[in-house]
Amino acid sequence: MFFIMGISSGEKKLNFVQTFVCNVCGQFGRYEVFMTYTCLSLFFLPILRWNKQYYIKSSCCSTIYSIERDLGKRIQKGEPVTLKESDLTRTSNSNYHFSAKQCPACGYISRQEDSYCSKCGSRL
Repeated sequence: MFFIMGISSGEKKLNFVQTFVCNVCGQFGRYEVFMTYTCLSLFFLPILRWNKQYYIKSSCCSTIYSIERDLGKRIQKGEPVTLKESDLTRTSNSNYHFSAKQCPACGYISRQEDSYCSKCGSRL
């Protein structure tokens, strides 16, 4: 008799969205919550999850924030939660470029190498 077991990492997007004005890029966006975990699987079925961590991703500039475990559990249970800036701890800022150009016509943040706004087409 043999067992097929494995330990892997996983990520699950939680059912939570909150709109906000980003303090990093100044754009209007939304917070999306996801949970990361380590999982023990037996015959490809998850049996046990541990090392759960909860994160927030902003849709405008993809900044990643970590949140407290208790707050993440409340969001996972579906409780009504309103996130405040004091609840967030910034961990990374993967896609936002501080050398980006802002469109004079619409205010959209474009990459430094762009000559035209990708939102409205105006010359930068």
